[in-house]
Amino acid sequence: MSGPTAPSNSIDVDPYQHLQLILNADGTVTHLAEIPNTPATPDPSSPMPVLSKDIPLNQSNNTWVRVFLPRQELDHSSSSPKLPLILYFHGGGFIRFGAASSVFHEFCATIAIQLHVIVVSVDYRLAPKHRLPAAYDDAMDALHWLKTTTEDEWLRNHADLSNTFIMGTSAGGNIAYHAGLRACVEADDLEPLVIRGLILHQPFFGGSQRTESELRGNDPVLPLSVSDLMWELSLPIVDRDHEYCNSTVEGGSQRLQKIKLLGWRVLVTGCDGDPLIDRQMELIAMMEEKGVVVESQFGKGGYHGEEILSDQPSKAKALCAVLKNFILSSLGG
Repeated sequence: MSGPTAPSNSIDVDPYQHLQLILNADGTVTHLAEIPNTPATPDPSSPMPVLSKDIPLNQSNNTWVRVFLPRQELDHSSSSPKLPLILYFHGGGFIRFGAASSVFHEFCATIAIQLHVIVVSVDYRLAPKHRLPAAYDDAMDALHWLKTTTEDEWLRNHADLSNTFIMGTSAGGNIAYHAGLRACVEADDLEPLVIRGLILHQPFFGGSQRTESELRGNDPVLPLSVSDLMWELSLPIVDRDHEYCNSTVEGGSQRLQKIKLLGWRVLVTGCDGDPLIDRQMELIAMMEEKGVVVESQFGKGGYHGEEILSDQPSKAKALCAVLKNFILSSLGG
């Protein structure tokens, strides 16, 4: 995901200009536009309805997480029911944004208060400096960190690790999916953390053969040329049918049987104005074919990332209602 610009035909869009970045000779990129960040607000005396704090994850990789806690939970007794936990991965085409980016900070805070959950947002490593599967490795770091974290008071006192969901937006939805494919194989090793489901919000997938929705070329946020560049900078090899990109290749689909056996449920949300909708429909069809319980919710019109980037609060509110119903129906006893 990038910031919104005026709609135009994707064939004519310069992806470097659209994303405001320069590709350096050494293969790294320089971002020309500063992305607004929001500091964490851990002070319990803060009037904020949602508190947040940053905690190191893997110091050798310089990764960390931002934990979001509804402030009212601090007023509850230790006997109060603990909250479900969402492990969240931000969007940005694997190359932009972070857990502190204001658009994703605000989104996570909204989810925490509206869904009455704890959110742990992962600041994973970005491409092209760290190409895939670095972000997937960071996702697994986060899951293993969660299962053993007893030092943090918020998580120890308020998080119900037996009701954990893996969620991501756009590229983060791709990360959430691949983290799920890995985690289902390691489910026993993750206890007492128990995953109940995956939430894929406008997940970012691709392939070598263009789809009808990709060829429309009129999305203000994700023109086709921008999507192409994101994959070019993030995949380990030049192959748009690599399993990291194309969800329908056999490497990933084989592990869906394990997700089915574990009883995980999957929610895929988006809109039919998103150029990625055909990819998302392919993913849903493949999961259903493997017997995975999948729910989907797609709005009319719209554009990629609209619930986060839109100035209409009703978009995020509608998404939160869908997420809340999914989580409540997926909780373990």
